[in-house]
Amino acid sequence: MSADSRPKSPFLRTAALMLMALAAGLWFGRRHRTGPPPAAPAAAVQDPIVFYRNPMDPKITSPTFMKDEMGMDYLPVHASELKGEAGPAVPGLAGVRIDSDRQQLIGLTTAPVASGPVGGEIRTTARVAVDETRIRHIHVKVDGYVEKLFVDFVGMPVAKGAPLFTFFSPDFVSAQEDYLLAVRTQKSLQGGPLQASGGDLVAASRRRMALWDIPAGELARLEQSGAARKSLTLFSPINGVVTAKTAVEGMRLTPADTPFEITDLGQVWGVADVYEPELPRVQVGMPAELALDSFPGRTFHGRVAFIDPQVDPKSRTVKVRVQLPNPKGELKPEMFGEMVLKSQTRQGLTVPVDAVLDSGARKIVFVALGDGRFEPREVETGSNLGEAVEIRSGLKAGESVVTRANFLVDSESRLRAALAQFAAKPQEKP
Repeated sequence: MSADSRPKSPFLRTAALMLMALAAGLWFGRRHRTGPPPAAPAAAVQDPIVFYRNPMDPKITSPTFMKDEMGMDYLPVHASELKGEAGPAVPGLAGVRIDSDRQQLIGLTTAPVASGPVGGEIRTTARVAVDETRIRHIHVKVDGYVEKLFVDFVGMPVAKGAPLFTFFSPDFVSAQEDYLLAVRTQKSLQGGPLQASGGDLVAASRRRMALWDIPAGELARLEQSGAARKSLTLFSPINGVVTAKTAVEGMRLTPADTPFEITDLGQVWGVADVYEPELPRVQVGMPAELALDSFPGRTFHGRVAFIDPQVDPKSRTVKVRVQLPNPKGELKPEMFGEMVLKSQTRQGLTVPVDAVLDSGARKIVFVALGDGRFEPREVETGSNLGEAVEIRSGLKAGESVVTRANFLVDSESRLRAALAQFAAKPQEKP
């Protein structure tokens, strides 16, 4: 370079040096992006790179740096990532370490394992049902016809002894006449040798009408009046409401027909669904409470009367029937609410429900060991206590478990376990 081509001033000389430095930086940056990562600093020698893994599929690894088909860099896997934290081994999972900044970023929270009374309540859904032992069907014992209805719609309340309908039957008229004839015959034979035969005729005729459910009062009226009635009035045998009706005026009835069904709703059932794990705590006679949206702030009290001997194969629940007094008729069949079965309490351990990850095959919690370390722990759960769940084994009182972001911790734990498994095998370039 001649003296005339050199920079004429210090300012121009400085500008030329800056341009040369910028060009060198661009060349170095391009070489850095297209080539392998720079050598690790001396501090990283204590945590060497064991192999590289595909960023999209950790099963694909390489002993040296490379790029995948999309041009993405393989990620380095350090020796520290292959070491699970201390704690009992859980197949497919490994301990993880998460610093405080990252915990705050993902919203990780923990809760202590509490010790105290458990098993005092079993909460489940329930519906109100008719007490099947309080249903009565009204039948006639002979053929005939409905003449007049006193109860003419479903849902109508009836009192015990209230008339339901009048019924005409030729057989009933004939039976009355036979009874009156037997009474007259008995009177005519009174004091004679055949007096006993007359009494037998009256008794047989009376028994015949009693088998037809003719009230004793009707027989007394028949004796006093001495005249047969054309029709018979049938009365309600219980207090209740009409829950089914087929009778209409003029209808022909046979003994196979059911003109009325009357149900006593003074006591109803609360049918609750109890899951299999809770069944050992349920016993006949234990107290129960039913809460309904229709009556906020109120509870209806009853006792367990029956436990179904079969498990529903779809829901894996058992029907439990609770007898509920219903003197005012406030509980209507098919109402839906929450049933609380009151069982005896016992001492145990509990954690928040959100702390347990249930895969169906096993239940996992992540225990905080301190210093950002978390280990997976398989647990056995017991009673569900609403927002908490009983822990029967796997944890100790005072330990802390992850309650939020545990799905993210679970994902990293699975990744760590998978990387450790791949590291144990010879690494091959795909």
